[in-house]
Amino acid sequence: MGEPILLTTWAFGQAANAVAWPGLLAGGDGLDAVEAVCRHVELDEAVESVGLGGLPDAEGQVTLDGCVMRGPARCGSVCSMSFCPHPVSVARRVMEESAHVMLAGPGADAFSAAQGFEAGVVLSEWARARWAEWRARLPSPFPPTAPSTLGGPSGPPVGDARPAYNPANVSSPASDAARSHDTVAVLALDAAGNLSGGCSTSGMAWKLPGRVGDSPLIGHGLYVHPAHGAAAATGKGELVMGLCSSFDAVERMRSGASPREALGGALGRIREEHDLAADDQVAMIALSPHGEWAGAALRPDYRSALRTTTRDEVVPPDPVLCA
Repeated sequence: MGEPILLTTWAFGQAANAVAWPGLLAGGDGLDAVEAVCRHVELDEAVESVGLGGLPDAEGQVTLDGCVMRGPARCGSVCSMSFCPHPVSVARRVMEESAHVMLAGPGADAFSAAQGFEAGVVLSEWARARWAEWRARLPSPFPPTAPSTLGGPSGPPVGDARPAYNPANVSSPASDAARSHDTVAVLALDAAGNLSGGCSTSGMAWKLPGRVGDSPLIGHGLYVHPAHGAAAATGKGELVMGLCSSFDAVERMRSGASPREALGGALGRIREEHDLAADDQVAMIALSPHGEWAGAALRPDYRSALRTTTRDEVVPPDPVLCA
């Protein structure tokens, strides 16, 4: 029996770790701990990027994504859910009770209902008010999505030349952009030596309806291999998705890199392959089967939440790749 470890993205992960830690310390399963951490954050209305507190898309709708993983043959994922505020739990049920890895949109909602999950509020009144304030700043008329080319009752007439909404072309407070990237990602090593991971997010604030980021995609926002290590990402998903960054980090660990070296290499590839804007951020965490861990970031405004038998703290990133 080894010593358990919980490693969670962002400072808000410290309070969530505290909820899951007693069970993990008592010899509980790491996946139970991962789920408990995510569920705590999913109901925290102060977190603007996950669950109930998440800022909605351009149409004022919240869609939720999440995944869990124990290894290449044991993973589950959901995206674009709106039925209940716990995508991490539904993702686990996909892994355990279906023949699939990923369910999306109405299908994921129908599956969660069939599995006995209760419908719940997924958009807080505070987040709804923030969306209304943002919406009021936009030019009128407001075109939230690209116009239909089919015409008829589902869209504007053929030939309607209104421009499609693009979040990059609409000013919004920097705090919205920054906090809406703060996906919760969790890695756990339990006393039996099992690695587990999970992610949960409501995605980017004011995103185009239908946008899905890296968080629910196995190998992108999360990857776990029981023999080689686990890694997870948070930040701007579009920077991660073209490089399979969590898989990249674990593969580096498979080749002998430490978690710190693996994260530095994976983040270095992101820096090399993208023309980064000043506020572009990706942070990653990694955990080895032997209990080595690391948290790293492109930029310094990130913290990991660490819980061990001797430590309960918020830790700055190392390395930081951009000033």
